Amino acid sequence: MPNEKSPNKTDDIDHEQESSAQHEQESSAQNEQEFPGQFASNKVKFEIYGEEMIEKHVKLSGNSGRVYLPPNWVGHKVKIIRL
Repeated sequence: MPNEKSPNKTDDIDHEQESSAQHEQESSAQNEQEFPGQFASNKVKFEIYGEEMIEKHVKLSGNSGRVYLPPNWVGHKVKIIRL
């Protein structure tokens, strides 16, 4: 009977998916315990490497927003994360 499929194959996949989902929930719960009040359902965690960081408030500029950065940053690549 080499062509017979194992009935447990789909069960194994289901258990892996359930285990993965359970691990994500436990990890999220652990983060909330370590840093209470800092995580909301619509927030994500970013881990980045860089040379320098500045925290600023966005100012109104016409129909848009503006952040002024130091002149020595001109020509460099930056990433903006809304907190």
